[in-house]
Amino acid sequence: MPSRSASILLSLGALGCLAVVSVAEHLDAPSPRVVIKNQGFLPFADAPINYRSTDLDDPIARLEKRLERGEVKLRYDPDHGYLRSVLDALRVPVSSQTLVFAKTSFQFPQINPANPRALYFNDDVYVGQVHNGKFLEFASFDPKQGAIFYVIDERQSDHPRFERAAVDCVQCHVASSTRGVPGVMLRSVFTRPSGYPAAGAKSFVTGQESPLNERWGGWYVTALHGAEGAMGNALISTPDHPEQLDKPAEPNVSSLSAHLDTASYLTGSSDIVALMVLAHQTQMHNLITQTTYKTRLSIFADSQHNKAQGLPAETISDKSTKLIQDTAEQLVRYLLFTNEARLDSSVAGNTTYTNDFAARGPFDSHGRSLRQFDLHTRIFKYPCSYLIYSETFDALPPLAKEYVYRRLFEVLSGRDQSREFQSLSPSDRRAILEILVETKPGLPHEWKDFLSSEKQSVSQRVPPAA
Repeated sequence: MPSRSASILLSLGALGCLAVVSVAEHLDAPSPRVVIKNQGFLPFADAPINYRSTDLDDPIARLEKRLERGEVKLRYDPDHGYLRSVLDALRVPVSSQTLVFAKTSFQFPQINPANPRALYFNDDVYVGQVHNGKFLEFASFDPKQGAIFYVIDERQSDHPRFERAAVDCVQCHVASSTRGVPGVMLRSVFTRPSGYPAAGAKSFVTGQESPLNERWGGWYVTALHGAEGAMGNALISTPDHPEQLDKPAEPNVSSLSAHLDTASYLTGSSDIVALMVLAHQTQMHNLITQTTYKTRLSIFADSQHNKAQGLPAETISDKSTKLIQDTAEQLVRYLLFTNEARLDSSVAGNTTYTNDFAARGPFDSHGRSLRQFDLHTRIFKYPCSYLIYSETFDALPPLAKEYVYRRLFEVLSGRDQSREFQSLSPSDRRAILEILVETKPGLPHEWKDFLSSEKQSVSQRVPPAA
């Protein structure tokens, strides 16, 4: 067995950190106590972020406390370990399963096209499992700290527990692909039959702006239609020309039984709609965390400067104000899908994921929801991210959140008609505004007042019925 230091070099050097929502990059050792907690360089370990802090309120931290109090018990399944029980406890739908066969995570020796890694997710947490692997892997979003990484030993235990993996994970998960903060990413790579990414070939970080022909390299994709032209389900045909993919004759694959033993997984699918949601959500999470971090760091730096100069601690410099607003503006634009790649043809998955996701709401009085799909020309019917309901969004620092709400209102009310928001039609803007006023707590009063005054104005213009 490699030494502890050699394991680090193997997991980070051999893979080049080509993580595909890699949610735990730590050591391949038999003991459940494998996590380095307080050694090595850790970005954002100092004030004001204090990333090492154990004062966490993410879904895994909450579940661990419930386990310690005996309020919940994880059940062990001989076929799937603790996976199904953990998904139930975290309310992560099985239908969210996607399968990646490019080698990723510290358990990469077990990953290949015949034994892909399974990934499951909801709005706040990502769960990864490698068949016959030693650990379940987690990225769990804390409202203030962003992505927190955990593992749990897959061996049966009387007292299974989650272990935090910080230092090891952020070696790959604080990077340009995560916008410089602890986060997650989807990466699309040209993949060799062994599962390794082709050396020297292009790779793509996938978000909502990515054209479909650059998505899902190294991933299985199941679909009724819509997968044409993408990189999924394909391996490179010749090492000298990795861009020449050996694609299936039928691009829309509904069964993966020809590629792997589907009985080893909770489902036999890797749904295209789940993959599209994942592409949006990962970068949305990173943008929320980036806005939170930059705001907190700017305010802290100003307070330190003000203290040294004998100025009021709460004074915010013009430089900090601009930085906070510029970062929050990126969040607003992504939130409203202004840079979304348009679909060339309709997309349809082959599982219940589309219905499962849409059914979660919340719905307004007209039955509308930000989770409703379009899947003909774009992903969602109403282009505003459902993560506006998340705890991470609600925990944005007040300075940033006030700016985000102000800009959203300017766009949705039609007052901002700038080129950046031309993809939003008047009907899109109105529908999103109305949905949010009914379903999003904590909005500024002017949102509701604006709609009320408009309705009153219209009623005054309409003559009474004869």
